[in-house]
Amino acid sequence: MNPIISGIQQVGIGIPDVHEAWGWYRRHFGFDVPVFEEAAEARLMLPYTGGQPQRRHAVLALNMRGGGGLEIWQNTGRVPQPPAFDIRLGDTGIFVVKIKAADVEAAYAFLAGKSGEALRSPIVRMPDGSRHFFVSDPYGNLFQVVKGNSWFSKNGHPHFGGSYGVVLGVRDMDRSLDFYEQVLGYDTILYRETGVFDDFRYLPGGDVAVERVLLKHSRKRRGPFSRLLGDSTIELVRKLSGDVRPIFQDRMWGDLGFIHLCFDVRNMDAVKAVCARHRAPFTVDSSGHFDMGDAAGRFAYVEDPDGTLIEFVETFKIPIVKKWGIFLNLQNRDASRPLPDWMLKALRYSRVKDENGVTAQRRITV
Repeated sequence: MNPIISGIQQVGIGIPDVHEAWGWYRRHFGFDVPVFEEAAEARLMLPYTGGQPQRRHAVLALNMRGGGGLEIWQNTGRVPQPPAFDIRLGDTGIFVVKIKAADVEAAYAFLAGKSGEALRSPIVRMPDGSRHFFVSDPYGNLFQVVKGNSWFSKNGHPHFGGSYGVVLGVRDMDRSLDFYEQVLGYDTILYRETGVFDDFRYLPGGDVAVERVLLKHSRKRRGPFSRLLGDSTIELVRKLSGDVRPIFQDRMWGDLGFIHLCFDVRNMDAVKAVCARHRAPFTVDSSGHFDMGDAAGRFAYVEDPDGTLIEFVETFKIPIVKKWGIFLNLQNRDASRPLPDWMLKALRYSRVKDENGVTAQRRITV
């Protein structure tokens, strides 16, 4: 049985206040459909939490226009820690999350109309000529708004879709290229350039020479959620001189910042075998059934060559219309076929709306 990757399911973000952050991501980027919300103890992440279980509150939110979600994490058992140094371009780990937009100029104007507090650059160009810009959330996490070409639904934010990939710092470009191609299927190089780049000058440490490689997958993603999650890209950045530090150096999983990149998969045992063949063994594996509030499945983690956490999730059950008690069981379905659009579009009935700019709170009892 072959492994199947349906796409980027989500990027995990450690923040100080889960509801405040989710409100910001709803209003600015349209991540307003919750797949789950749960407060519990993370008992299986001991390799990355100092050997002790950690309490956290998490929300996985989607934008129904299509793309990956955001898994918004608040560590509630300890004060989540920021990095002890100023993170700079080329430090290893997830540096920027890509968010797709149908019209980059319209998306920029929308954010500028919100007093421009999120904007970190004008509209600039990548080496392939495509237009993009950088923004940050209130916690200093950086996002790159890029043009997306794969869309799922018109029911969502008027300008933005979901997460579209990441910008990652690496130390050895060829070794990282092999990992992201062989394990995750990013087998096509859109550009590979070296120098000091004008668009990176707006980022911390962006005024130094780097090698940057933009990757995409040539094969169409398959699996139940492939049409919703859509296409994605990964951009690898290697600093050519100077110090390079791990972004999560001396910190724990769930601390502040981008904590992992997660892929939705089917046939987890086959994924495990592929990872082992390419020197990326599972470091965490829930093995059997694992509940995440209203959702359930199996999850596992590997590390890329620089220790960046990659998560795999094989979903067994998700709520389609929770308030009506409608859940979707995926275990007896063809693993390679996408779910019908109408079925996934029913997720919109769980949308959380913000009225008159006031954040709608969805708190649960811990």
